[in-house]
Amino acid sequence: MYTSRAGILRTLLVLTLLPLLACQQGAPSENLTTRRKSLIGPVDGHVPAGLPSRLLVGLFEDTGKTWMKDSGVPWDVRYRYFIKGWINNYGWSPADGSWALEVMQESADQGFIPAIQYYQMNYEPGGGESAFLSKAQNATTMRSYFSDFKVLMERAKQFGQPVLILLETDGFGFIQMQSNDQPGTYAAVADTGLPELAGLPDTVAGWGLAFLQLRKTVGASNVILGIHVSGWASGKDIAHGSVTEPLQPEVTKVYDFLSALGLGPNVTGDTYDVLVGDPLDRDADFFVLNRGEDRWWDPSDSASISSKSFNRYAEWLRLWNITSGKRWVLWQIPLGNSNHLNEPNTDGAPRKGYRDNRTEYFFGRDGLLHLEKFASSGVIALLFGQGEPTQSSYTNDYYTDGELYMKSRGGNFLKGGGLAIPATPTASPTSPPNAQLPSFTSTVAPSSTVVPVGGTVTLVTTITATGGPLSEAVVDLEIYDTAGNKVGQQAFDNQAFFYGQSSTYSYEWTVPATDTFTVKVGVFDKTWATTYSWNDTAAALQGSAPTPSDDGAFYNFENGLQGWTYSEAILTSASASADQAWAGNQSLALTVEGTLSGSGNVYVLSPPVSAGSTLAFHVWIPAGSSLSALQPYVQESSSGGWRWTSNWYSSPALVPGAWNTLVVQVPPDAVLPLHQIGLQLFTDAAWSGSVYIDSVSW
Repeated sequence: MYTSRAGILRTLLVLTLLPLLACQQGAPSENLTTRRKSLIGPVDGHVPAGLPSRLLVGLFEDTGKTWMKDSGVPWDVRYRYFIKGWINNYGWSPADGSWALEVMQESADQGFIPAIQYYQMNYEPGGGESAFLSKAQNATTMRSYFSDFKVLMERAKQFGQPVLILLETDGFGFIQMQSNDQPGTYAAVADTGLPELAGLPDTVAGWGLAFLQLRKTVGASNVILGIHVSGWASGKDIAHGSVTEPLQPEVTKVYDFLSALGLGPNVTGDTYDVLVGDPLDRDADFFVLNRGEDRWWDPSDSASISSKSFNRYAEWLRLWNITSGKRWVLWQIPLGNSNHLNEPNTDGAPRKGYRDNRTEYFFGRDGLLHLEKFASSGVIALLFGQGEPTQSSYTNDYYTDGELYMKSRGGNFLKGGGLAIPATPTASPTSPPNAQLPSFTSTVAPSSTVVPVGGTVTLVTTITATGGPLSEAVVDLEIYDTAGNKVGQQAFDNQAFFYGQSSTYSYEWTVPATDTFTVKVGVFDKTWATTYSWNDTAAALQGSAPTPSDDGAFYNFENGLQGWTYSEAILTSASASADQAWAGNQSLALTVEGTLSGSGNVYVLSPPVSAGSTLAFHVWIPAGSSLSALQPYVQESSSGGWRWTSNWYSSPALVPGAWNTLVVQVPPDAVLPLHQIGLQLFTDAAWSGSVYIDSVSW
């Protein structure tokens, strides 16, 4: 659900906190800001006073270092951690917080806005992350903890210039989960005996308000306080796990909790200034290679927000911006790129570290589009840095042209003036004055209007918003036969529209019979209760008799398995069989023996497939099966970052007792040879039977 940050103290004391799926890259000299006119969409909330009205870019750098200054790049922000012991520089300075003032002043002297990740709670006595609430309930611990924070506010006030204080990464998520979403749970606030906190409740809500109260009583108005919002705090990991869950309910659940802790109106008369998030604390391939976890995000601009993608994360940020009225600071963004060696960065040698695609997403050839997208989601700052010392670093992130990636690409972006963002809330500049209610037009373009039975047609649907904005919309595509029976359906949840926007959706459907079919399309609210658009005759299709043919596919199973094998779980055997055939005489028969719901894979390694090819799998599904979904997929090798590309076919789109054609496209930029291609099968109940695959072709 989340990544532990235990061990950072050891890193601080010993090392003093050590300073892609690739998008197409621009040349180092490319000026991103001059490629196209900036298009920032509607955004809520103000840029905090003291910060410029442009997208800030910063890096982690330890005290005493000068790499950022010496790079010649006009970086905006310089950040570092403060953990327990900072008040006396871990034993090297007086215990009066003077070292904190030195840290702030050093950054300012080098031309940077200082930022501090205040990460002290986990290093207070009494345990780590799992003891977050219990420590908040200890009056002695909290008296020391808040006393330290008061000193930080005093030194920040003495500094007198803008300083970002980013509070307790993931801490607000821990305290929400450990208090069972109850902000009224006991925490020691007034019970600490600190006079500044005497008027606050002894609750988890009061714990969050204490930071605001101490800033206010000290008078540190130059401090920009950020409250950390964890993507898993609702109990569902919206970024890497529960990626098909609707986003707004998860945002609302966490906002309702954090509102009581100071994100909403409260007794202090103050609120937090910014939201803080960290997209991932380590490079994506670190998780793949060391933990077997896929933390990669799809960088495609057409990726669904119901997928593990940058688009989903940006939409989550946007919904938070709208719900809270606050802008975002994203920090500790991984620095890996597609040219790293995928090995621990133990000595800082060129290209040491793991691969990721975040720097390339923001500063590659399409970087400006992506920066605008995130600015439209409320982001005002992107801060990059290692979350652990063996990760990729900006000091050795050499790209294929021999240039340091962040220094060259990020540097060109900043040297070209960066990206201006609105300082105050904005509405959509294209919204018509008299079109407040959502309304839409729709068209459906089939790849063919006459399709043989068992053949597949691609239905490309275009939805255009002609009225006001709509979030969490459902786009629904339905197919009916001449008897009025629904024989196909595909719904796309969590879609967002503003006036003038057009979005395109693709649905692959297998024709089940020689009949005439009508395609209908509609747009609904997230509950399906309100219909905003319904096109009853979007397209017509004709199913024709199939034409028999020999099986000339590369994988036709006419002479055996051809290297295909299966994983265990619900699959118990695979064999060449003459019981069913799409073409020719044989197919690959899979025996499913599931006593419970589950899944299984059938696949072949190192297939001779070309980049950009469209793979077709022909699958025969018996009537009465408990198959709930099928997913054809393509997986690249380590050279391609283990990228996974797939298409999901749920049971409503599958025709039992017939051959179904399933397709998936190999990415045009896929690194060859592929690691494997295959098909995942999912059941939702106990069931035994045979499924057949034939004519896997491209």
